Amino acid sequence: MNDLRVPFIRDSLLNVHMKRQPGKPLAGLKILDVGCGGGLLTEPLARLGAVVLGIDPVEDSIGTARLHSSCDPDLRGRVRYRACTLEELSAEEEEEGGDGEQGAGLFDAIVASEVVEHLADRETFALCSSCMLKPGGSLFITTINKTNLSYALGIVVAEQLLRIVPRGTHDWEKFVSPVDLERLLESNGFSVQSVQGMLYNPASGAWSWTNSTAINYALHAVKERDDLRPEAAEDEEEHSRATSS
Repeated sequence: MNDLRVPFIRDSLLNVHMKRQPGKPLAGLKILDVGCGGGLLTEPLARLGAVVLGIDPVEDSIGTARLHSSCDPDLRGRVRYRACTLEELSAEEEEEGGDGEQGAGLFDAIVASEVVEHLADRETFALCSSCMLKPGGSLFITTINKTNLSYALGIVVAEQLLRIVPRGTHDWEKFVSPVDLERLLESNGFSVQSVQGMLYNPASGAWSWTNSTAINYALHAVKERDDLRPEAAEDEEEHSRATSS
């Protein structure tokens, strides 16, 4: 999946930040990888120049990630791992940064790949993501649509027949459609920039982009800046009318 998601994240961030450094296109950016597991996505993003914090509630996964990254001196100083949840990290930031700028956030981007379909509370996830992002920061999600086809392929075929993933890994009731996910994010101050379908070929083991989002899809959303929100514009307009009168 990295063949798709790494360029997707890289190119989307370059479009937003318009900064390029040969060999390290993401230099100067801070990224939070939520549900990082063993660091399969964390490390490639750091090799592109970003400073990346990977978090996961599973201690063993964090141990594996730390061991693997320690073998690559190029990652030293650019990759950190913590065994915690996004909610715990957000609560810490709120406590420590209570006297700082409200809504300033810590990260230029948050990545949540194959995470949303396991969450019991997506509303809290969206809220915490917004709190941890700088205004104008990006949120990247790859997940599974909630369709009959995703149930057939993602659970029946992948778990029960081919056993690509362990049985019981997914709960179809937690899958989310692009429309519902976009509605959730927009209600928490995000503007969705793009949604693209992803397709896995079990014969070749390769991922490819597709026009259909019926199974897997990738989403890029941007946290709206306060000065660009409709309510902010309305406040400014009212202030201008009041001063002019």
